[in-house]
Amino acid sequence: MTAAIAGEREALRALDEFSKNAPEDTLLNFVDIPTAKAALALHEGKPVEALDALKPALRYEPSYRSLLAIYLRGQAYLQAKSGMEAAVEFQKIVSHRGVALRSTLYPLSYLGLARAYAAAGDPAKARKAYDDFFAIWKEADPDIPILMQARAEYSKLPS
Repeated sequence: MTAAIAGEREALRALDEFSKNAPEDTLLNFVDIPTAKAALALHEGKPVEALDALKPALRYEPSYRSLLAIYLRGQAYLQAKSGMEAAVEFQKIVSHRGVALRSTLYPLSYLGLARAYAAAGDPAKARKAYDDFFAIWKEADPDIPILMQARAEYSKLPS
């Protein structure tokens, strides 16, 4: 999955090989492989293709194995400039924290929510989501790139 997120097509070949060896593995074939395909599509700037790839995973959401699918669907909507649809996806993760208490996708979903609300033209909700993200990351090193980027985005929000 990490290789797919990095845009390495070989990852898909490896997952397809796993699929051939385990055709009855539901989560592999309906969550993991579609998620990898979506990650590659997003890496290539193809959000509609990513959204199509993720359709099989919908039946298995939310679950520990499908959190990345939900997150990538939110990212695809952001790439497609569909802020409210993106917000729905990130909210699924925020609302179901118990699915994976230590997942990094939980705080990153607050950042996704902030970006989604900003894209949808709702600066008040965006500001609240950024504040929630910053509260979670209050002990983080201040020079982490994603945190620095979030602060820059926050400073550009209209009052």
